Amino acid sequence: MLVAERHQKIVDLVNERSSIRVTELSEIFSVTEETIRRDLEKLEKESKLLRSHGGAISVQEDEAEIHFSERVITNVSEKKAIAHEAAKRVKEGDRIILDASTTAWYMAKSLPNMPLTVITNSMKVIMELSKKEKIDIISIGGKVLSQSLSYVGPLAERSLNMYHVNKTFLSCKGIHLEEGLSDSNEEQALLKKKMIERSDEVILMADSSKFGQRAFSLIVQPGEVNEVITDKHINQVSRQALEEKNIKVTVVQ
Repeated sequence: MLVAERHQKIVDLVNERSSIRVTELSEIFSVTEETIRRDLEKLEKESKLLRSHGGAISVQEDEAEIHFSERVITNVSEKKAIAHEAAKRVKEGDRIILDASTTAWYMAKSLPNMPLTVITNSMKVIMELSKKEKIDIISIGGKVLSQSLSYVGPLAERSLNMYHVNKTFLSCKGIHLEEGLSDSNEEQALLKKKMIERSDEVILMADSSKFGQRAFSLIVQPGEVNEVITDKHINQVSRQALEEKNIKVTVVQ
C-alpha cells in the first residue's frame, strides 16, 4: 500500500469511528506504531485529524446519520466483497429482508435475477432490484429519511409484523462485543431490531472498521446474529469472541 493511500484510509477510519488508537492502526496496516505516529503527526499538520494520547480523533463534525452518497464511497472494495459473499446465501424461492445499508445495496446488485421475495426499507435497493423482473419487491413504507434514502418509523415497523422471512441481511454503525450492535439513528436501530425478530436467520454484513465501535442506539446483542461476514482486517480478538458466542464468522479477501 502506498503511503498516500494509507494516509487516506487512516483519515477515513478516524472520521468513521470518531477516534482510534495507534495500536489498532498499526495492526490494521501491518506497520510499526512509530510509523503510525509519524503518519498522525503529518495528518495533524494538514488539519485532517487531531492527535490524542495513544491515538487520534476526528475533526469532522458529528452527524446523526451520514448521507448515502458519502457512505457509498467508504470502504468500497470491502463492502462489495462482503455483499458478493452474502448474495451466495440466497437461494431460489427465498424470502429475505435487506436493510438500507450501502452493503445491502451492493448485495442487491449481486443478486441473480431469480424467483425471490425481498422486503426492504431502502429506496436504492428497490431501484436496483426493479431491474430484475423475477424478483418480487415489497417496500415497507413509512417516514422518509433523506440521508439514507430509506423508510423508518412506526408504519415501517408495523408493516414488518405482517411478514416472516428466511433470512435478514443487514449492517450497522458499530459492533461492540459486550454492548451489542448499534446504529447512529434511533429509528433505524428500532427497525433493524424488528427485521431481526421477523427472520429465521440473521446475517450481519460488516467491514472490520465497525468492530469495537458504539453508536447512539442499541439494535440487539451480538448473540442475535447467526453469521458475520467481514473482511480480512478483522482483529483476532473480535473474531474469537464472536466464535465463542457460536456466531459463524466468514472472512472475505
